[in-house]
Amino acid sequence: MRNTLLKMLAALMCTLAVCADVMPVKDFNLEMMAGKWYMVGCATNAQWFVNQKASMKSGVSQLVPTEGGDLDLSYSNLNADGTCWRMTHLAKKTETPGRFTFRSQAWNNDNDMRIVDVVYDDYALVHTIKTKDGVSEVFNKLYSRTPDTSVVLQQKFTQFSLDTGILADNIVILPKNAECPEP
Repeated sequence: MRNTLLKMLAALMCTLAVCADVMPVKDFNLEMMAGKWYMVGCATNAQWFVNQKASMKSGVSQLVPTEGGDLDLSYSNLNADGTCWRMTHLAKKTETPGRFTFRSQAWNNDNDMRIVDVVYDDYALVHTIKTKDGVSEVFNKLYSRTPDTSVVLQQKFTQFSLDTGILADNIVILPKNAECPEP
């Protein structure tokens, strides 16, 4: 038992050390990030994901820059029963362009979000460190401007996720899903 705990602690420390080094993309352009993005991939070692990943499908995010340089984030996902799951956050800018922080009331956690790679008319890799009760987890997302993504981009996302300490089994390219109707 003790060895298992020590191994888990060592893995967590390595993951946190890797995450601390993940920096936002250079020359980040907030205005070009604006608009509709499809979340086509996600990866995390969080226990809730391990239990839910088989039933997950792609969703839609809307990113809207504010006048002050913050980012309004809204996310919607069509459930199997036809209802929609929606969530919104106001991500506050930091001194580092491409890095934002927000508190999720729904999940009761603090989020440190970084846009680490982006081609504004094609894809974005987003790395978020979620912290709740002193425990941090990594959550990577692959956003695409279209519901489809190339194998090359999927491989790039997979490698990035592996490099940030996520187990291969916890990296998922999400199946397509219909969009929620406008509210």
